[in-house]
Amino acid sequence: MSINIKAIIEIAGFPKEHIEETMVKVVDKLKDEFKVNRQEIYEAVALKDKMEGFWSTFCDIELSFNNVENLVVFCFEYMPSSIEILSPEELKFNNNEIGNILNNLLARLHHYDMLVKNLTASNQLMKKKLDDKTNA
Repeated sequence: MSINIKAIIEIAGFPKEHIEETMVKVVDKLKDEFKVNRQEIYEAVALKDKMEGFWSTFCDIELSFNNVENLVVFCFEYMPSSIEILSPEELKFNNNEIGNILNNLLARLHHYDMLVKNLTASNQLMKKKLDDKTNA
């Protein structure tokens, strides 16, 4: 079974040349990992109203996956801003397949939760050290 999707991947940052080069690298990496059927990278534009000095670019890309697990991996690794499943119209799973997908999803969520908690603790520790130095 082939699952065909259309996705939008966005990058924002600075300078303009850097985010455009990074987008090309992202698409090249996608081509190494998955079957890319079509891609179009758009020129970066300045984010005037939101963040002065920042630029934004995006790629409209169509990919094919052998299974839903690879699609989920793509979603977590590349964090597309949106996806549309082009085909098939219906997906059928047995209980083992959906169990594996959910367990992989949960493992990634727990990993991200641990990272956020560690960053929060580090931030609080640095803030306490800074406050201690300021008050000394």
